[in-house]
Amino acid sequence: MKEKVQRFMIGRYGFDELSKIFLGLTIALMVASMFTRNRVIYLISLVLLVYSYWRAFSRNIAKRQQENQRFLNLRYQSAVKWSKFKSRREQKKIYRFYKCPQCQQMVRVPKGRGRICITCPKCQAEFIRKS
Repeated sequence: MKEKVQRFMIGRYGFDELSKIFLGLTIALMVASMFTRNRVIYLISLVLLVYSYWRAFSRNIAKRQQENQRFLNLRYQSAVKWSKFKSRREQKKIYRFYKCPQCQQMVRVPKGRGRICITCPKCQAEFIRKS
């Protein structure tokens, strides 16, 4: 049986990260629909399940790889933004953050220094702010 499945999957895309996410959402939505008895949630979960298997059995490998790469890029960008947010939140106790009026570069200065002249490290523009 294993060989038959392997032969069937030759030339097909298979499961990737995006398909795994869709399958996880499908399971979560099916469990939610069992408790709420909401048919709309159940139908959405079935659509996700069908779409996930359609992607896995697709022969258009290049298109599925592009979809997965876009998903992975989006996931990476959101992880980077979350990391920056957490870092900035931790540093907010000690530093103040300002945008350069010319190039919009974020500049970090220590708190409690009064009015200071800030020099942008990117464009060397100077601006005065209260720290």
